[in-house]
Amino acid sequence: MSMLALFDTDMALEWAGMLARWVHVIAGICWIGSSFYFMALDAELKPNPRLDPRVKGEAWQVHGGGFYHMQKFTVVPEFMPKELTWFKWEAYSTWIFGFLLLCLTYFTHASTYLIDPEVADISPVLAVAMGAGSLALGWLVYTGLCRSPIGKDQGRLALAGFVLLVAIIYGYTHVFSGRGAFILIGALVGSVMVGNVFFIIMPNQRKTVAALMKGEVPDAAWGKEAKQRSTHNNYLTLPVVFIMLSGHYAITYQTRWAWIVISCVFVAGFLVRHWFNVHNAGGTPDWKLWPASAAFILVGLTLAVLGLKDVLPAYDPAAPKVEFAEVERIINERCRVCHVAPSAPQGVVFENARQIQALAPKIYLQAVKTRAMPLGNATQITDDERQTLRDWVAQGAPR
Repeated sequence: MSMLALFDTDMALEWAGMLARWVHVIAGICWIGSSFYFMALDAELKPNPRLDPRVKGEAWQVHGGGFYHMQKFTVVPEFMPKELTWFKWEAYSTWIFGFLLLCLTYFTHASTYLIDPEVADISPVLAVAMGAGSLALGWLVYTGLCRSPIGKDQGRLALAGFVLLVAIIYGYTHVFSGRGAFILIGALVGSVMVGNVFFIIMPNQRKTVAALMKGEVPDAAWGKEAKQRSTHNNYLTLPVVFIMLSGHYAITYQTRWAWIVISCVFVAGFLVRHWFNVHNAGGTPDWKLWPASAAFILVGLTLAVLGLKDVLPAYDPAAPKVEFAEVERIINERCRVCHVAPSAPQGVVFENARQIQALAPKIYLQAVKTRAMPLGNATQITDDERQTLRDWVAQGAPR
């Protein structure tokens, strides 16, 4: 094999995508972990009258055989320590490599991943422009809402923010493909979260440190605003993780009720996160939040199943037996172009009759029930061919 064959464009893009996804996930774990940790630490702080009056509270923790004594100052300590750890690159790296992955996969192959002519027949250029532009616009609208009079009341802000989110989700799912819509929802929420870190939390921390270095009293509003945005990020983490995984499961997005499905996931994630935040604060969390969260997931799951875009007529048990040769022809012409070793998606390979028969349930789910495959229907599979695959599986997938 020549060196040119080893490093062709497609192979390079595959490796770039894989490495970007790897770093994106690692950075995301670090970011979410620090968010969960500091929210829990902040909630666990206990006041101690023997401490410096500037100290809000303290917490003792044990890990890895060692004891840790944590203190949080209400505004700032009396002096700046020589070494100060800033938590920022976890967030920045998550967004940078996530956006790189978005470009390598969804923007570079917009006709395959972002566009579904049955939803909206738009050009790849327009799809990319709308997708990228919406990320910036979403941040501007969100931060404007936070700084508006509504932002002064956390309850009203949460309700208004959720209504805005659902409206955006509805718009995405009626412009882009199901998979494209979901990934853009994740990219938008992720952009809002990293925007909170880059434009609000870090600048406010820098202003606080600068004021302290000058011997001035920092404005307490800086810390209050940063804490508000950090709390928002904490509540958004669980739904974003769901979206990161959903691209591998067409049953979540390939449904006419996709916008309600993902909205239910957001509510369920908020409820679970709230339970843990109250619990960590030493309060008495409402145990009804768990069944309520499960109920929203159940509603989403039910609507996902009921809303599958199956437009084929019901299977007729009296239908003629489907010859395997016809099934093999359809697979070879419509599916095998991607599903060959060594680069077959998720290792699904159709290179012989045995593999086709063994994967009959997956073929039915992806090509018939959800109609998620072929991606973007790039190979122009027809409804008659989908029906043939459906009948073959219904007949026991004979060979």
